[in-house]
Amino acid sequence: MGNHLGNGGSYHFRSLNPGLIDRLRSIVGEEGLIYRASELKVYECDGWTIEKNTPELLVLPKNTAEVSAVLRTLYAEGIAFVPRGAGTGLSGGSLPLNAPVMVCTSRMNRILSIDYANRRVEVESGVVNLHVSNAVKAAGFFYAPDPSSQAACTIGGNISENSGGPHTLKYGVTTNHVLGLELVLPDGEVVELGSAVEETCGYDLVGAVVGAEGTVGIVTRATLKLTRQPEACRTFLAIFADVDSATRAVSAIIAAGVIPAAIEMMDQLIIQAVEEAFHVGLPKEAGAVVIIEIDGLAAGIDERAEQVRSLVLANGAKEIRLARDETERAALWKARKRAFGAVGRLAPNYATQDGVVPRTRLPEILREITNVSRRYNLRIGNVFHAGDGNIHPIILYDERDPDQVRRAIEAGRDILKACVEMGGSLSGEHGIGAEKMNEMPLLFSPDDLIVMAELRRVFDPLERSNPNKVIPQPGACVEVAAPRRQVAV
Repeated sequence: MGNHLGNGGSYHFRSLNPGLIDRLRSIVGEEGLIYRASELKVYECDGWTIEKNTPELLVLPKNTAEVSAVLRTLYAEGIAFVPRGAGTGLSGGSLPLNAPVMVCTSRMNRILSIDYANRRVEVESGVVNLHVSNAVKAAGFFYAPDPSSQAACTIGGNISENSGGPHTLKYGVTTNHVLGLELVLPDGEVVELGSAVEETCGYDLVGAVVGAEGTVGIVTRATLKLTRQPEACRTFLAIFADVDSATRAVSAIIAAGVIPAAIEMMDQLIIQAVEEAFHVGLPKEAGAVVIIEIDGLAAGIDERAEQVRSLVLANGAKEIRLARDETERAALWKARKRAFGAVGRLAPNYATQDGVVPRTRLPEILREITNVSRRYNLRIGNVFHAGDGNIHPIILYDERDPDQVRRAIEAGRDILKACVEMGGSLSGEHGIGAEKMNEMPLLFSPDDLIVMAELRRVFDPLERSNPNKVIPQPGACVEVAAPRRQVAV
């Protein structure tokens, strides 16, 4: 390796040659490469920690030109790569599988332009989600998709996973807020998709890229829609004795024609963890709580708030509290959005599932999750987007016990299978990644999977971008995947 790699730390390249490393260094500089095993350890997984694998090399380009040059170099050498944003994904989407090089966009973090008159903003893919809303807040705008990890996750990662969040019940998920993209294809070609206007002619190629989970190349820039901040907002905490009555109240609200900005539910296990962590005043004895937020024009919002209060009380709520000011509202949303972090108090490890069912079947799927918990002798907490039936059961386990790891994987598979059997889906916002790929045949026929693979190959004929993700081989058996772990030495 010569003297380029320095003397500190341990490193090894299983498949990359020194000449390639030098060429990549000439593109991104020494500061744009990470290759020591101790540093690469950070990148061995995303939020799906059951499966781990360490890349041989991490490349950190600063702009589109560098991304293009890096991918051209890898393409010429026949080397696959895995894109990565902030690593907050929850389905193993950035796990390096048969892809020795990881390309991370975190240094591409500039907000390039803001156009208030046309309600749009242009950003690089490494911009943190929350930073977009913070940049336009003073002018009365915000960026609507708000995943729980929005203080850390990046726009590029949100585009890859078609991320959602609590307020997407009313405002829609990422794909509803992306106007145009700059995409670097796996051979290094830079293409522009979509435009700065909402209506364009031809096929919706932006829609094909959003949610493709990095299997079509690397998004380097995006034009996003901005949304006006609502004139008024009312946020409630409804308290229930059990999850059945809470889910009935949710269905009653939607059936009445009220579309809140958000309806979020937490069960008792999550309530207790969150309250012990953040002390926001959640009732630890409650069987479930529901955060309900309505927003819109000031005229009429109090009448809608009273309608929601009446519906909730008529459907079994023990109590309903109205946030009296922005401080109390922020405390409620802090509790909800930091629920995943609070779960760390309950077990050494957890796996967050992401199934979807029709909202009328929420009581049924929650009962099945209880059965799964008993069957595998694992605790499972529930926090989810109740308004659109997107559930997030959190399976608690200890990775030091291989049998618990096995049971956690099987429990997740059983929950997903139940979601599909109830007319739902495998994912609402976390994606398929490596985690759920073997479950895709539960939902799609072999012909469906062939068509998906053909669409992918339009962008990536050789499947060099994020290989072994999302789409299984047609006819693949549905079976529990053994955890993969490979530690650099």
